[in-house]
Amino acid sequence: MEKIIYHEVDKKRLDHFLVEVTSFSRSLITKSIKNGEILVNGKMVKPGFMLSMNDEITYAITEEQTYDVKPVNIPLNIVYEDEHILVINKPKGLVVHPAPSYKGDTLVSALIYHYQSLSDVNGPQRLGIVHRIDKDTSGLLMVAKTNEAHQNLAKALKNHEIQRSYYAIVHGTPNTQFGTIDAPIGRDPNYRTKNTVIKTGRHAVTHFEVVETNGKFSLLRCNLETGRTHQIRVHLQYIGYPIVGDPLYSYKRPYVDNGQMLHAYKLHYIHPITKKEMTHEVPLPLEFEEFLKLNN
Repeated sequence: MEKIIYHEVDKKRLDHFLVEVTSFSRSLITKSIKNGEILVNGKMVKPGFMLSMNDEITYAITEEQTYDVKPVNIPLNIVYEDEHILVINKPKGLVVHPAPSYKGDTLVSALIYHYQSLSDVNGPQRLGIVHRIDKDTSGLLMVAKTNEAHQNLAKALKNHEIQRSYYAIVHGTPNTQFGTIDAPIGRDPNYRTKNTVIKTGRHAVTHFEVVETNGKFSLLRCNLETGRTHQIRVHLQYIGYPIVGDPLYSYKRPYVDNGQMLHAYKLHYIHPITKKEMTHEVPLPLEFEEFLKLNN
């Protein structure tokens, strides 16, 4: 059984809170609450139970997936490593962890090949995974080796204490060099695989800066204040500047055929164990630079 203490002053629904601090899907969390696999202060409650300060949540969630994750010798680009955490520069095209819709090789397959000690807070299908980036988004990703590091990082993410910065190449040029998109994101009622800006969605904020532009395309620097699924992709499409190559959210000809041109280039955070201030940065991918030169 894993344990989480609810430290927030404001009350929050149990199911919503667990979606924020774990990598489990909302449907699996709801099912697990109803099955008694998630308890609050040792008692069964409903998914909409309102958490109060110092409530103790214990859980032993049974994954819906029954398949094994096998180790695969996939090279890892390690940006930082110590006995508690890893920071990896994930290549475009690599799925972070298995899911019902994808059971091929993933980053988790590579991690269990190269490392014996990984956090298991989120179960055997997501060993070490604290947060994720999309398959066709490249860049920096944190991995926890221990459960203590994992829980501290998850809490920091929830409290918006980890700064994540991205580069994106978009169609067109925003009418301001600096901007903030504050618009709630939720499931698109018409397309189950997509998210959209919707009144019933969850609070989402993205800050952006135009780094360079030629009128037709622009390189943006984006900072996440929140971490919703597909957040940058949804927000940039929402304001009329979709990411080049985005197969879900770009309504313009993609120009590239291997996914969206989005790269997580910078992480700034407090180390979950040593409490040291940490910053990691990787350069713009070569394909981004080549695209900008060819389309200048």
